[in-house]
Amino acid sequence: MSNARDIIIRPIITEKTMKLMDTDNKITFAVAKGANKTQVRLAVEEIFGVKVEQVNILNCKPKTKRMGKYVGKTSAVRKAVVKLPEGQDINLFSE
Repeated sequence: MSNARDIIIRPIITEKTMKLMDTDNKITFAVAKGANKTQVRLAVEEIFGVKVEQVNILNCKPKTKRMGKYVGKTSAVRKAVVKLPEGQDINLFSE
């Protein structure tokens, strides 16, 4: 995974992540399964041109879902919560 675009898959936009963006200047991304904190830090700095203060990574396990008699699972996601220093931000929404 040498390409930064292969490590950062997409931003995760939920009510909770929007609150983290406003209060703590943290942005959440879905990242590749084998990516570590150093690779995520370098990828965010390369793509968005900002300095990264801290990276936390979570593995979200799949949940079992049912639709009538059919049972399936949601997909597993690896998330990275990236903290930016004061004064820097990433504009995910073009205005």
